[in-house]
Amino acid sequence: MKISSEEVEHVAHLARLHLSASDIETFTQQLNSILLYMEKLSELNTSGITPTTHVLHLSNAFREDQVRPSLPREEALELGPEQGGSSFVVPKVI
Repeated sequence: MKISSEEVEHVAHLARLHLSASDIETFTQQLNSILLYMEKLSELNTSGITPTTHVLHLSNAFREDQVRPSLPREEALELGPEQGGSSFVVPKVI
């Protein structure tokens, strides 16, 4: 066994979880099977494998910045629910 029921109880206490005795037993078994599987994976020879951060090769698809005319202030203010002078009126947040 990789993890004891006492350790599961301790982690549950730290996470402020109230688990029944059957839940603790279930989680102990499940966590042990996960840890044993991870132990099996560590037996693999990964010396020639490049570490990755994601299983799919992704690249950012950012567009080039382009200067374009923006919405006039007055027109933008008309789209909001309430305006005051040259800005939107929003509830005060403290």
